[in-house]
Amino acid sequence: MSLTVPNELLDQARTGEVDDAAFLACVRDSLPYAWATISELAERRDRAGAEFADNQVPPPDEAARGQLLRCLASDAMRGAIERHFGVRLAFQNCHRVAVFHPAATEAYEDFVTPRAQILNQKPELVDC
Repeated sequence: MSLTVPNELLDQARTGEVDDAAFLACVRDSLPYAWATISELAERRDRAGAEFADNQVPPPDEAARGQLLRCLASDAMRGAIERHFGVRLAFQNCHRVAVFHPAATEAYEDFVTPRAQILNQKPELVDC
Protein backbone atom coordinates (compact mmCIF):
# COMPACT_ATOMS: atom_id res chain seq x y z
CA MET A 1 0.00 0.00 0.00
CA SER A 2 1.33 3.41 -0.94
CA LEU A 3 -0.29 5.51 1.77
CA THR A 4 -1.50 5.06 5.31
CA VAL A 5 -4.80 6.92 5.09
CA PRO A 6 -6.39 8.27 8.29
CA ASN A 7 -10.10 7.51 8.69
CA GLU A 8 -10.99 11.21 8.52
CA LEU A 9 -9.31 11.53 5.12
CA LEU A 10 -10.95 8.35 3.87
CA ASP A 11 -14.35 9.72 4.95
CA GLN A 12 -13.58 13.01 3.20
CA ALA A 13 -12.72 11.14 -0.02
CA ARG A 14 -15.95 9.13 0.17
CA THR A 15 -18.09 12.24 0.46
CA GLY A 16 -16.33 14.56 -1.98
CA GLU A 17 -13.05 16.10 -2.98
CA VAL A 18 -9.88 15.85 -0.91
CA ASP A 19 -8.01 19.11 -0.49
CA ASP A 20 -4.29 19.25 -1.26
CA ALA A 21 -3.29 20.11 2.31
CA ALA A 22 -4.91 16.98 3.74
CA PHE A 23 -3.58 14.83 0.93
CA LEU A 24 -0.07 16.24 1.28
CA ALA A 25 -0.12 15.59 5.03
CA CYS A 26 -1.02 11.98 4.28
CA VAL A 27 1.83 11.69 1.75
CA ARG A 28 4.31 13.35 4.12
CA ASP A 29 3.37 11.05 7.00
CA SER A 30 3.18 7.88 4.88
CA LEU A 31 6.33 8.42 2.81
CA PRO A 32 8.72 10.37 5.07
CA TYR A 33 11.91 9.54 3.15
CA ALA A 34 10.43 10.60 -0.19
CA TRP A 35 8.96 13.75 1.36
CA ALA A 36 12.23 14.70 3.07
CA THR A 37 14.24 14.11 -0.10
CA ILE A 38 11.96 16.22 -2.29
CA SER A 39 11.64 18.94 0.39
CA GLU A 40 15.42 19.20 0.72
CA LEU A 41 15.86 19.41 -3.05
CA ALA A 42 13.21 22.12 -3.37
CA GLU A 43 14.86 24.14 -0.59
CA ARG A 44 18.32 23.67 -2.13
CA ARG A 45 17.07 24.78 -5.55
CA ASP A 46 15.38 27.83 -4.04
CA ARG A 47 18.46 28.83 -1.99
CA ALA A 48 20.76 28.54 -4.99
CA GLY A 49 18.31 30.16 -7.39
CA ALA A 50 19.17 27.30 -9.75
CA GLU A 51 17.08 25.86 -12.55
CA PHE A 52 17.10 22.51 -10.80
CA ALA A 53 18.50 20.42 -7.97
CA ASP A 54 18.85 16.67 -7.98
CA ASN A 55 19.66 13.81 -5.67
CA GLN A 56 22.34 11.41 -6.84
CA VAL A 57 22.70 9.51 -3.57
CA PRO A 58 20.88 6.16 -3.53
CA PRO A 59 18.39 5.64 -0.70
CA PRO A 60 19.76 3.99 2.45
CA ASP A 61 17.60 0.88 2.08
CA GLU A 62 14.88 -0.78 0.03
CA ALA A 63 12.08 0.70 2.14
CA ALA A 64 13.29 4.22 1.33
CA ARG A 65 13.72 3.33 -2.35
CA GLY A 66 10.16 1.99 -2.37
CA GLN A 67 8.89 5.28 -0.97
CA LEU A 68 10.47 7.23 -3.83
CA LEU A 69 9.09 4.81 -6.40
CA ARG A 70 5.56 4.90 -4.98
CA CYS A 71 5.57 8.67 -4.57
CA LEU A 72 6.85 9.49 -8.05
CA ALA A 73 4.84 6.80 -9.82
CA SER A 74 1.55 8.30 -8.61
CA ASP A 75 0.21 11.10 -10.77
CA ALA A 76 -1.91 12.33 -7.84
CA MET A 77 1.00 12.46 -5.39
CA ARG A 78 3.39 13.90 -7.94
CA GLY A 79 0.92 16.62 -8.97
CA ALA A 80 0.14 17.62 -5.40
CA ILE A 81 3.84 17.80 -4.52
CA GLU A 82 4.61 19.86 -7.63
CA ARG A 83 1.83 22.31 -6.75
CA HIS A 84 2.94 22.50 -3.11
CA PHE A 85 6.60 23.25 -3.83
CA GLY A 86 6.02 25.12 -7.09
CA VAL A 87 8.33 22.80 -9.00
CA ARG A 88 8.31 20.22 -11.72
CA LEU A 89 9.58 16.77 -10.74
CA ALA A 90 11.62 14.35 -12.81
CA PHE A 91 12.95 10.90 -11.95
CA GLN A 92 15.72 8.62 -13.26
CA ASN A 93 16.70 5.13 -12.19
CA CYS A 94 15.15 4.38 -8.85
CA HIS A 95 16.61 7.21 -6.81
CA ARG A 96 17.63 10.23 -8.87
CA VAL A 97 14.92 12.74 -8.13
CA ALA A 98 15.18 16.23 -9.58
CA VAL A 99 13.12 19.34 -8.87
CA PHE A 100 12.98 21.97 -11.59
CA HIS A 101 11.83 25.53 -11.63
CA PRO A 102 8.67 25.47 -13.80
CA ALA A 103 10.33 27.81 -16.33
CA ALA A 104 13.44 25.62 -16.68
CA THR A 105 12.05 23.81 -19.68
CA GLU A 106 15.36 23.26 -21.48
CA ALA A 107 17.04 21.81 -18.37
CA TYR A 108 13.99 19.61 -17.73
CA GLU A 109 13.83 18.42 -21.33
CA ASP A 110 17.55 17.57 -21.23
CA PHE A 111 17.09 15.60 -17.98
CA VAL A 112 14.27 13.43 -19.33
CA THR A 113 15.90 12.43 -22.62
CA PRO A 114 16.92 8.86 -23.40
CA ARG A 115 20.50 10.18 -23.67
CA ALA A 116 20.41 11.50 -20.10
CA GLN A 117 18.96 8.22 -18.87
CA ILE A 118 21.72 6.23 -20.58
CA LEU A 119 24.46 8.52 -19.27
CA ASN A 120 23.08 8.15 -15.74
CA GLN A 121 23.42 4.35 -15.78
CA LYS A 122 25.95 2.64 -13.55
CA PRO A 123 26.52 -1.10 -13.10
CA GLU A 124 25.55 -0.90 -9.41
CA LEU A 125 22.13 0.49 -10.37
CA VAL A 126 21.08 -2.42 -12.60
CA ASP A 127 18.88 -3.98 -9.92
CA CYS A 128 17.65 -0.86 -8.23
